[in-house]
Amino acid sequence: MAEDIVPAQLAPYPVDLEEGRTYAWCRCGRSQRQPFCDGAHKGTGIEPLRFTAERSETVMLCGCKGTDDAPFCDGSHNLA
Repeated sequence: MAEDIVPAQLAPYPVDLEEGRTYAWCRCGRSQRQPFCDGAHKGTGIEPLRFTAERSETVMLCGCKGTDDAPFCDGSHNLA
C-alpha cells in the first residue's frame, strides 16, 4: 500500500528543460531536490514520473503533487 503523497509546496516550480533530456519528477513530495526525485520515495510504494523533454523550454512543474497533468502544474494548488 502506498504511503500518502506529501505536497512539497503550494506553488509550481519554474524549470528550464533541455530537449532530449530525461527527468524524474518527484511524485511523493519527500525529495530534498524538488521538483526532482532524490530517491526519498523508497519504501513508500510511490515511484517518480520519468519524462523526456520534447524541446528546450521553461515550464512550470507541479509542487503540490495534485496535478491532473503531471508533471506540469494545472493550477490544482489554488484549490488547497
